Amino acid sequence: MTRNLPLDSSTTFNHSAFFDETSSSQRFVAELLEKADIRVNGDRPWDIKFNTHGVIDEALARGNLGLGESYMNGDWDAEHLDEFFFHLLRARLPDEINHRKLIFHHLRTRLLNLQTAKRAFEVGEAHYDLGNDFYAAMLDKRMTYTCGYWKDADNLADAQEAKLDLICRKLELEPGMRVLDIGCGWGSFMAYAAEHYGVECVGLTISREQADYGKSLMQQGLPVEFRLKDYRDETEQFDRIVSIGMFEHVGRKNYRTYMEVANRCLKDDGLFLLHTIGKNVRGTSPDPWIDKYIFPNGELPAMGHVTDAAEELFVVEDLHNFGADYDRTLMAWHENFEAAWPQFAEAYGERFYRMWRYYLLSCAGAFRARDIQLWQFVLSKKGVLGGYRRVS
Repeated sequence: MTRNLPLDSSTTFNHSAFFDETSSSQRFVAELLEKADIRVNGDRPWDIKFNTHGVIDEALARGNLGLGESYMNGDWDAEHLDEFFFHLLRARLPDEINHRKLIFHHLRTRLLNLQTAKRAFEVGEAHYDLGNDFYAAMLDKRMTYTCGYWKDADNLADAQEAKLDLICRKLELEPGMRVLDIGCGWGSFMAYAAEHYGVECVGLTISREQADYGKSLMQQGLPVEFRLKDYRDETEQFDRIVSIGMFEHVGRKNYRTYMEVANRCLKDDGLFLLHTIGKNVRGTSPDPWIDKYIFPNGELPAMGHVTDAAEELFVVEDLHNFGADYDRTLMAWHENFEAAWPQFAEAYGERFYRMWRYYLLSCAGAFRARDIQLWQFVLSKKGVLGGYRRVS
């Protein structure tokens, strides 16, 4: 159940009092929501309930930024926020609204390079450095902060281990190989690959918290190395390269540079696995709420962005989409987050709680609606002689 902001115990909300059916903008929104089978102040889990005035005007003017901030402020609720966003996005309602106040955001993301080397560490400080204890409570025991592979799994730990093993097998790892992990997170892939496949790993991260956590893995005797370093500065060559959930921070103006770095760092007979969230349509701007509150300067690539950037540098050997699995992964993270919240409530506060719920559950709804995808590319520099055979 969604928690409202604290109210006097004698207060009883009359949700209908905050919705004026005579207002033209509110009639427009109500009719629009009906297309997605969402009712204003309805009694189904995915229906929206207003707690104050102004939510509709904010959403119409500022899109998800206005809707998200209104939710963070406690201005509206939906019992099952993930289902609300599934209905909203499956019906493609955001495409029918022109957000007049987001023109600057659109131009800023199209014209400026927001992912320069100078800015690279901003997302680490804003998001990944929230605290290792916080992420340890939400994620699996390996601290894997990317989509699990649920094909034969029924819990988060097994889904994450299945994903890590799938990547190792797709890369055809052999003992003694050296592997570069671009955007290594807390080192879950490196630790798994080193332990189960006998490889040596070097990981690049822009998060000091993650780099500090990595020291504990090295102290366990695993042949893994964490480098607090922007990917553009890496020059060493490796037998294999993997990048799991980092390409979303690269930005369209840097996609080609990223592929050139990967090409430079991969041996001629090597394989490169790129695991990234992606969007269905190119030319759209990053979500303004996600950009402001969750992943500063992030941007989801379209399929064409990846293949354009790889042209003449790599052969696409394999493409695997299991985006629907991210829905289950996010719902598992949300369950862990809710269970652990009492130990973080005092330090982070109610507004953060609602922000984090909005992040996890809106993204779950987006993947459920197939509005966004999860792709794994396997790339080679010259093409695998005889052809590449995907494992499953």
